[in-house]
Amino acid sequence: MGMLEGKVAIITGGTSGIGESSAELFVAEGAKVVFTGRRKAEGESVAKRLGANAGFMQADATSEADWQKLMRFVLDRHGRIDVLFNNAGGPAQTGGIEGLSVEAFDAAMALLVRSVMLGMKHAAPVMKQQRAGSIINNGSVAAHLAGYSSSMVYSAAKAAVVHLTRCVAMELGEHGVRVNSVSPGAIATGILAKALGMSDASKADTMAEKIEQVYATVQPIPRAGLPDDIAQCACWLASDRSSFVNGEDVVVDGGQIRGRMFTPQQTALRQIKSTLGLGN
Repeated sequence: MGMLEGKVAIITGGTSGIGESSAELFVAEGAKVVFTGRRKAEGESVAKRLGANAGFMQADATSEADWQKLMRFVLDRHGRIDVLFNNAGGPAQTGGIEGLSVEAFDAAMALLVRSVMLGMKHAAPVMKQQRAGSIINNGSVAAHLAGYSSSMVYSAAKAAVVHLTRCVAMELGEHGVRVNSVSPGAIATGILAKALGMSDASKADTMAEKIEQVYATVQPIPRAGLPDDIAQCACWLASDRSSFVNGEDVVVDGGQIRGRMFTPQQTALRQIKSTLGLGN
């Protein structure tokens, strides 16, 4: 029996990257999955590949009307909602504070924060009535420390997601509903290419292999993070195996933000000793 046997899950941003990997894993672990995204062709292709227990609905996670339609669709089809993975996201404007565009700032906050709020708002009454459910929000290591994203706006938005997760967990936990977040580190997806200016989303997704090479040395574990690393964590948070975990942010980053890497630190110390004329 799979970890999610018999559960009904919603995953936003499921047409590529972490969302696609999560949909694939959730189905493999026994869940019935409805995933969303704005790219219809890609979504339908993923749903076809995943089989009868996966369904795709084209939706914009920033739109309350789309959330209302999605909830009706899932309840009409499955009668309940056990899991919500608020995964939809994308890059935000790069550069310094003086050059930020108000319009770009507002768009990023809508995509990265409003979408999460809306998902929780509309899942909450269903899960409260069930007295059970697990909500997982996609955070980031950039929520924890400055300088871990190409965009300060992205960092601020993800910090809001992590704290909003804790706030809502304190409310919904009283009703048997758990709310947690997962904060990825350097994960090889197309989001970096998009952040750096690649406007074709489908082409950006094909850059994951090159990005994997770039990310291979930025954390103690000598490989890039992969979408499946986050999917595995989300699956655990969605399952009953994490039934006493609530209001937690699980960092999945290979140790990236836990301190200075050992070998560069030792190299620097040797250089300092040499400068001071000290022996080995």
